[in-house]
Amino acid sequence: MDVKRFNDFNNKQVANLPHHLRKYIVDQEYEKYTPVDHAVWRYVMRQNYSYLKDVAYYPYIPGLKMAGLTIEKIPSLQEINDALAAIGWGAVTVDGFIPPAAFMEYQAYRVLVIAADIRQLEHIEYTSAPDIIHESAGHAPIISDVKYNQYLSYLGSIGTKALFSSMDYALYESIRQLSILKETPHVERKKLAEAEALVLYNQQHLGEPSEMALLSRLQWWTVEYGLIGNLDQPKIYGAGLLSSIGESSSCMKPSVKKITYTIDAVKYSYDITKPQPQLFVTPTFQNLIDVLEQFESKMAFRVGGLESILKAIECKNICTASFSSGLQVSGVFSQVHTDKFHKVKYIQTRGGTSLSFNDIQIHGHGMEYHKVGFGSPLGLLKDSRKYLEDFSEHDLREQNILLDHTVELTFENGITVKGELKSVLRENGKIILMSFQNCTVTDHDGKIFFNPGWGNYDMGVGYEIISVFNGVADKNNMLDQLYVSSERTQQQHYSAKDRAYHTLFQEIRDIREKNLGMERLDEIWKSIQLHFEEDWLATMEILELIDSDENYLSLALSLRKSLEDKKYHQPKYNKLVDDGLKIIDAKLKFQ
Repeated sequence: MDVKRFNDFNNKQVANLPHHLRKYIVDQEYEKYTPVDHAVWRYVMRQNYSYLKDVAYYPYIPGLKMAGLTIEKIPSLQEINDALAAIGWGAVTVDGFIPPAAFMEYQAYRVLVIAADIRQLEHIEYTSAPDIIHESAGHAPIISDVKYNQYLSYLGSIGTKALFSSMDYALYESIRQLSILKETPHVERKKLAEAEALVLYNQQHLGEPSEMALLSRLQWWTVEYGLIGNLDQPKIYGAGLLSSIGESSSCMKPSVKKITYTIDAVKYSYDITKPQPQLFVTPTFQNLIDVLEQFESKMAFRVGGLESILKAIECKNICTASFSSGLQVSGVFSQVHTDKFHKVKYIQTRGGTSLSFNDIQIHGHGMEYHKVGFGSPLGLLKDSRKYLEDFSEHDLREQNILLDHTVELTFENGITVKGELKSVLRENGKIILMSFQNCTVTDHDGKIFFNPGWGNYDMGVGYEIISVFNGVADKNNMLDQLYVSSERTQQQHYSAKDRAYHTLFQEIRDIREKNLGMERLDEIWKSIQLHFEEDWLATMEILELIDSDENYLSLALSLRKSLEDKKYHQPKYNKLVDDGLKIIDAKLKFQ
């Protein structure tokens, strides 16, 4: 989406989104939803209400209304934003799966991410691809619960910091590709099999799970597949369950193990292509927050130090290390050297590296300038009781650290920096960067970290690394570095027969909404029989309209017989037809 024509829907949360998150936003293009799409939404929502009114954690219809949703039609993004604004949230539409770090950052800004597409009629029961049913009907209705939306925002805020490995990216991209293929009409089976095999391969070769992989497990077992209450009679709050006709009922069976939700949930991986063998039950939403606090306390952005830098090196992606002075180094970390006490004494990145302070890139220190990498010592100067970052101008003069003079800095850990000092950069009273010409950086054993032939040397200043987190510090200054998948959701192309089928659904909807033209139903039914033998949903919608009308008893019998015949000859429709008939026969009131 072009940020110049960014639509914030007059929603404060959406308007506050930074530019780097706007890259993932796409227009909803509401007019592209077909009458069949709206019928799919309506069928799924009616089924959800029929079942979820008894097992969902919150009152289903009030929850939908608070999120700007109705059972009758796909919601517009404006309607959702108008409703969510009342509880301090917003919503945007994206193209399918987006990187987990970006997804979570939206949550931190209290903005729901909603896939613009809707599942095909062929996948009405379940789709592994994100769609508007899952994202809006699953996530949005429960967002009004204060503790839950606090948890969601909290999860997002630490998710933006979680270290994300190169294999995580490979898995994300393969899952995205598979989900797109599964919703592509007439896709070749060979292509689908290859995509499934790639997902399986990437899942099996993740290695040691990254912070993001572990955090994604917590998100999966709570936000997507969470239960709340007690182990014997829990209620559903997870969006994956709430938006799946099949799993919302099957998840309550004794064969699906129920486990009390604790930090141990991180030990359980998941497979998005299969029903879940176990689910986790939290007694309260506060417990979700408590568990997340336990997880956060061990994350690299909280711990810092050697352990965190080693995690960053393992990631093989851009990470940011924050020095105690406030300097932020963003790049792909490749080496770390330690002293005899296993404390970090020198770090090294490879490739483009940027330097920032308070998440704003320092002028002249972007990735173009530090294009081959950046290295810097850390620690205390030898025979000094004061951190270099805290030196005043008087302290510098006392130590003969003078501009345009040759300066030699020897650290307790054995690193020596010797060169002509050209500048000292301070921020908030602390020295964060010192730049040298004709500079040599060596270790006590003679190892060379930098020599004059490599150009000027910019030395980061800091006693220690206090935080390490995913991505760059100044995201808005690095828009070109942000990953947006090149694999796009396939656009539907409809044949003349498809469009004729859509027209029938629109006619049925018009008759239902205007309560006029009932005499047309018999003719529509004949057209279905003649041209659309695979149909069951339009047949069901006609039956719903005339089932209690004595003037159409013959037509109703014909429709029921057709649906029963379809079950007999095509068993794959058994559950869909039975579930639809149950709602008609129960004469449920959807209000």
